Amino acid sequence: MTSVEFFNEDGRITGFRCSGHSGYADAGADIICAAVSTAVTFASDTITDVLGERAKVKVNEANAEITLKLPAACEQEEAVQAVLAGMMLTLSRWRDDYPDYIEVMEV
Repeated sequence: MTSVEFFNEDGRITGFRCSGHSGYADAGADIICAAVSTAVTFASDTITDVLGERAKVKVNEANAEITLKLPAACEQEEAVQAVLAGMMLTLSRWRDDYPDYIEVMEV
C-alpha cells in the first residue's frame, strides 16, 4: 500500500511523506503508483522550482519514500498551500476509489 502523510501544524500543511508501493500491479505497470508519483513530483517541483521555495526534499529510493518539509515561512505561502491542498484532495479522491492501495493521513 502507498501511504501519504500530510504534516499539519495549526491548520498549515508543513509538508508530506509518501512511501511504499501500492501493489495494484507489477512494477512498471502499476497505474496507482504512477499516478501518486506524478502528483508528488508535480507538487514538489512546483513548490521548489516554480515558486522558488526552499523546501527540504529527501528521496530514499531503497524504501520508495519521498519527504518534503517546508520552512517555517514561505514567501508565496498561499500558492504553496494551494498546491499541497490540491495534492491532498487529489490523493484523497484516489484513496476513495482505490482504498486497498492508497492511504492518506493528516498528522
